[in-house]
Amino acid sequence: MKATLIFAAAAASSVLALATPAPAQDTPSPSVKETLKEDAKTAGHAVADGAKTVGHAVADTSRQVGHEVAQKTAPAREAVREDSKKAGHAIAHGAKTVGESVKNGAEKAKTAVTPKSDDSQPRN
Repeated sequence: MKATLIFAAAAASSVLALATPAPAQDTPSPSVKETLKEDAKTAGHAVADGAKTVGHAVADTSRQVGHEVAQKTAPAREAVREDSKKAGHAIAHGAKTVGESVKNGAEKAKTAVTPKSDDSQPRN
């Protein structure tokens, strides 16, 4: 096992020592850089236009669905509105009736406690 490991290490080091370093890739010429830059701009604009188109389509669909839902729920909204109106009128009528009853009761209590004009004269 050790002999195989030593042999493999020796082979790897000899291959690395004999290998000639590969030259680094040349930097792209200015025309290639400009082409890549323009291609990136074009791709970016295409993505932006596509996103804008999708956004508008989603907004239009959402608006259309919202109007359809509003039309379908109109009868229920009207029923709730009418019921609320009736309940409000009933509450107002009840409050007015209670207020008048309290007012009448207070007037009766006041007249019962207040001395009459004949009794207001002192007795000697």
